[in-house]
Amino acid sequence: MSFPKFKSVDKLTITFLVDNSIEWMTKLPPNFFHEVPQHLSRPDVPRDDRTGVPFVDLENYCCGAHGFSALITQVEGEEPHLTLFDTGPDSRSIIRNVEALQVPIERVERIILSHWHCDHSGGMLAFLKHRKVNCPPDTAPCVADLHPDRPLARGIAPVSAGGKVIGRLLDDPKFEQIEALGGVVEKHAEGHAVAGGAVWVSGEIPRVTHFEGGLPSGVRWVEQDGGENGEWVKEEDIMDERYAAIDVVGKGLVIFSACSHAGIVNVVKDAVKTFSRPIYMIIGGLHLAGTELTERIPPTVDYLSNQLRPAPVYILPMHCSGFAAKIALEEAFGEGCVPAGVGHKVIVDGNPETERMMHAPAEK
Repeated sequence: MSFPKFKSVDKLTITFLVDNSIEWMTKLPPNFFHEVPQHLSRPDVPRDDRTGVPFVDLENYCCGAHGFSALITQVEGEEPHLTLFDTGPDSRSIIRNVEALQVPIERVERIILSHWHCDHSGGMLAFLKHRKVNCPPDTAPCVADLHPDRPLARGIAPVSAGGKVIGRLLDDPKFEQIEALGGVVEKHAEGHAVAGGAVWVSGEIPRVTHFEGGLPSGVRWVEQDGGENGEWVKEEDIMDERYAAIDVVGKGLVIFSACSHAGIVNVVKDAVKTFSRPIYMIIGGLHLAGTELTERIPPTVDYLSNQLRPAPVYILPMHCSGFAAKIALEEAFGEGCVPAGVGHKVIVDGNPETERMMHAPAEK
């Protein structure tokens, strides 16, 4: 069986720019770093003249928001690549947090949008504008890696409300708006490698499980008669959703699944089938929050902890994962379930010595 061309990386650094949660005090595993120590260790941190102690400058620390964004910095050989996976829900949180964490925005080569929902796309135009205004004119343009099927509108029609559409999401960025701010639009429906060939962006995620049924409240506006008429249609399967994966030498795959509308088990199954590599870390929204999705938690946790072999070393349930899912994952994985949040930094160092000892995962 042939696998897509996909380079392994020697080192991976992940910085969470947007997430629902701010977590400063929980014990973290080795190579996971809280936000506050990162600020206090900087040479330019403001200090109190009287005591000589650095200020905990909360005015300029990260804020939480209902959405997700991760800065991926991977090193393959000597050349680092910076990729932004999603941009959060709004124009304010992404810019505040980029500035708080001193992100070198001129080096961000690409924005990967996981799917067309505004809690993931809402900060894209603000980021591109911030980059355009604050970078030298000769800065290389930033690519916006997008699924071509951009919806006219998406809404929320909860089962608990009898399927009534109770609200619509704000517009996702338009292709022409992205280009007007200097972004280079790339439309991809198929899987492809970016960032020097070391970040894999999936194509359509196959739906193969029996218990992961998409987004029960999802609806989409569809126009008819040349736009003169339209209607809301049910859209449980968010088929434009994509995940990203990086293979770290001697560790395995690090998977970014921003919302897991396809189901995180479907995501993991596709990654294992595509690359025949073990899963080292799962990051992002698992979409198990809320009463409509509670029944999916036990089979999801059972698959990840008991059926997938080897099991992931770390799971970082973020954004839309929900409290009940986090508790269940902690019971199954212990300290391998990490309470990550905005401002955290994670470093994954490759290990060439263990690479030759690794075996592809197999399911029971």
